[in-house]
Amino acid sequence: MLSDARVIRIETETDIERLRQVALLQRAELDRLYQRLAALTEELARARGGDAIAALQLELTAIREQLEARTRALFGPSSEKRPHGDDGPARAAERPPHTGHGPRAQGELPQVEVVHTLDEPDRTCPKCGGGLREMTGQHEEAEEIDVVERSFRIVRHKRQKYTCRCGACIETALGPPKLLPGGRYSVDFAVAVAIAKYTDHLPLARQVRQMARLGLTTDTQTLWDQLHALYRHLQPTAAALHALVLASPVIAADETRWPLLGAPGASKWHAWSVTSPEAISYRICSSRSAAAAREVLGDYQGIAVVDGYSAYKALRDERAESRDGPPPFTLAFCWIHARRRFVEAEPHYPQATELIEQIGALYAIEARAGEVGPDERLAMLTRLRHTESRAV
Repeated sequence: MLSDARVIRIETETDIERLRQVALLQRAELDRLYQRLAALTEELARARGGDAIAALQLELTAIREQLEARTRALFGPSSEKRPHGDDGPARAAERPPHTGHGPRAQGELPQVEVVHTLDEPDRTCPKCGGGLREMTGQHEEAEEIDVVERSFRIVRHKRQKYTCRCGACIETALGPPKLLPGGRYSVDFAVAVAIAKYTDHLPLARQVRQMARLGLTTDTQTLWDQLHALYRHLQPTAAALHALVLASPVIAADETRWPLLGAPGASKWHAWSVTSPEAISYRICSSRSAAAAREVLGDYQGIAVVDGYSAYKALRDERAESRDGPPPFTLAFCWIHARRRFVEAEPHYPQATELIEQIGALYAIEARAGEVGPDERLAMLTRLRHTESRAV
């Protein structure tokens, strides 16, 4: 409770300064509680004897480490990057200054040539009054990026009818493919709505307003009907894509929160991704539990590169203990998350610094593979890992 005697609800408060004050108060209160806990624990240890003092001291140290880790997460820098020791002022002065990127090449855009000519009254020499004539092939040229406004149109399809002289047969030409039988909107229209919503994160209500400015009157329910029809047609393709990814001997799996619109505290779903060298497949699940991992990974039996989240280990162990199910897959944990554990331990265990530096050496070796083209990168990575990374 702050000076205005108002109870602060963290889940709904949007005032950054007020939230900062709450965080500072909570930090001070945690420090006070720790000091009180330390004093009470010391009194209890003296009452129990010497062995209890050593055990409780270890427990207090662990509590202090957890508290400091929480404090760094709230108030410390979010980046885990480390400054390079050899970057002094002299080294910085040697670096060339950053310059702008200049005009970017736009090879994907169509080009239209527009020739600008003088108006008839301006084709007179101001010195002698004689007429000006065109200099063949001589122009001053400049490029300009322009925009062609999107437009909507009504296409009237006339399906030609055919008949035989005998009168016993009438045939009608096929019309364009439709997502909905007898639907009024084209497949291209539905695709454009889906790209705007799911790629550009443009809500349907906003799309309706944009379309109204261009003369098309529609509503969000109509747009949603187009998306649902498109989903039904693409569902088999999505399933085939997911099966293609899971057929790879090595995949990468990850998950992140997928918040739902609604009141604060509403249930949050999770977006799961499974990646192979050929494709990426996504699934939206109601949780990030082992059951959700089972739904996403199915009967996969290869190598899964993950971030160390416990759901993957739980699913792997469940497979290992089961006699009737598929065999377990192999887990490979990424270096970023493995390194983070040493970064968190470093303030309390200086030995972690050496391991962090060794991981940095591995990063430097891997970075050299980025100097070659995509076609050669995999071969160079393999060579570097066998000749240099293995020694580290």
